[in-house]
Amino acid sequence: MTKVGFPDVRPRRLRSTPALRRLAAETHVQPSQMILPMFVREGLTEPRPISSLPGVFQHSRDSLRKAAVDAVNSGVGGLMLFGVPAERDPEGSAGVDPNGILNVAIRDVVAEVGDATVVMSDLCLDEFTSHGHCGVLAPDGTVATLAVYAEMALAQADAGAHMLGPSGMMDGQVGVARRALDKAGRTDVAILAYTAKYASAFFGPFREAVESALEGDRKTYQMDPANAREALLELELDIAEGADIVMVKPALPYLDIVRRVADTVNVPVAAYQVSGEYAMVEAAAANGWIDRERAIVETLTSIRRAGAEMILTYWAAEVSRLV
Repeated sequence: MTKVGFPDVRPRRLRSTPALRRLAAETHVQPSQMILPMFVREGLTEPRPISSLPGVFQHSRDSLRKAAVDAVNSGVGGLMLFGVPAERDPEGSAGVDPNGILNVAIRDVVAEVGDATVVMSDLCLDEFTSHGHCGVLAPDGTVATLAVYAEMALAQADAGAHMLGPSGMMDGQVGVARRALDKAGRTDVAILAYTAKYASAFFGPFREAVESALEGDRKTYQMDPANAREALLELELDIAEGADIVMVKPALPYLDIVRRVADTVNVPVAAYQVSGEYAMVEAAAANGWIDRERAIVETLTSIRRAGAEMILTYWAAEVSRLV
């Protein structure tokens, strides 16, 4: 290549006006690429603010339906539903109960928005167990739960979910859900695999949102933040077990993992911009330390640039106003 320099090469020419920057942009953030996580709590009659997630609520069934319609009207690509039961037990039985809060909420939202968006549901027991772990505890204290996940997958599919999100990081969780769905003739229901879910410090506000009963941690089944190569093993397994979409969670501390996953697979890649990522920006903006709207768009752009084709984010419904 011929060596050239200033003033023959002027990259700034394509940065000089908003129109030129827009035309030359390599990465785009669109509402249709966003998935909105939503919480519904059994027994509420009106939405309840979540103190560590400003602007996010535990919904009643009625407010969830309204918020779902508003989100669809904003152009979001999907809704991910999480249920918070009034009572918990060691087996997380409310998670498989057809009349449990999450399954009822799935029916409510599907009845309200139909196929205008993708209705997704969290396939995990942590919101429903009295010990807060993502499965049933064996006598030795280890977590094992695949049979319950199969039941839960069928309950959520029967409620009308278009896509299930097995999030517990149990070995074999995608495969057991896929086999249960296919055996029941529900080959139409897709699976969003939480492929690389790290044992992260950034989940704190989420635990308030679902009123988690967890004591201790989930380091024996969620991934070690030190590991990258291991994510590719998890990826290989999830693809072999039938995952339709694969996901990295959290997003911003693991953009290198998002890129490695995106460079490896031929299925869509998602990333979850988790509660702690959201809360940091909101807290800094509330103190006047950063420009909130610019920070939102910049963080989402970075996740897209790393290779995620879709992003779970609590700002999903705002994106149409910001971009």
